[in-house]
Amino acid sequence: MRVLLKACMDTEKANEAIRNGTLAKLIQESVEQIKPEAAYFTTDHGKRTAYMVFDMQDSSQMPVLSEPFFLHLGAEITYTPVMNMEDVQKGLSQLGR
Repeated sequence: MRVLLKACMDTEKANEAIRNGTLAKLIQESVEQIKPEAAYFTTDHGKRTAYMVFDMQDSSQMPVLSEPFFLHLGAEITYTPVMNMEDVQKGLSQLGR
């Protein structure tokens, strides 16, 4: 299932990760593990935030993918099912009009 992972990082923990050089490494390792079809980095409500869209094969992936953000960055994580245009068209075609 295609999902959107949103990771809002705690400012102080992210500041410390920048100071000690671990933020870039953590993000790189996460991207390599998640293999997102798209990854964006911005701010949301004043916090550093990562958005990654990827194919989640099984919900058991959630702890493995989330824990580095929780442990090292005090992040708030959300997973949201999402669709691309092809998915929307497929779903709409099944409405049986």
